[in-house]
Amino acid sequence: MLRAFTSTDVDAVYDACQDEDIQHYTPVPVPYQRADAEKRVGEDLPAGWATEKNFTLGAFRKDSGALVGSYCLFIVSKGVYELGYWAVKEQRGRGYSVEAARALCNWGWAALDVHRIEWWAMVGNAGSRAVAENLGFTVEGTLRHRGVANDGLPHDWWVGGLLRP
Repeated sequence: MLRAFTSTDVDAVYDACQDEDIQHYTPVPVPYQRADAEKRVGEDLPAGWATEKNFTLGAFRKDSGALVGSYCLFIVSKGVYELGYWAVKEQRGRGYSVEAARALCNWGWAALDVHRIEWWAMVGNAGSRAVAENLGFTVEGTLRHRGVANDGLPHDWWVGGLLRP
């Protein structure tokens, strides 16, 4: 189930973001404090929706209500959005990220003026790449030293694109 994050999700977001992979592959603060989760859920995400620049939803299991991950579409330029996501360590490898990201992309095609969705991931993030390829993204290349990660070092990044069906 995809829905907006609420204050009741702060602990789950905080717990998920303690994962070393999330801290390495995504731009979350390190160390990740509970105050970071409170700000993200209580301020940053609602502001993204209000300004129509960042549409982030949480994915939750229907059976248990457990957090699966965070999935967002955020505007890059007119008609171009980037798909971003992270998944809770215990929920990976079950197909939930593909299901959630596909639903969000389909919503983007229907509700937003989107002609291209981009995906970026640090080289080595095989899980993210597998999700993107399963969604139909074409991996378009590798950008050398595209960004500096939380470890303070520049890393290569993959880039992919998905065009309006």
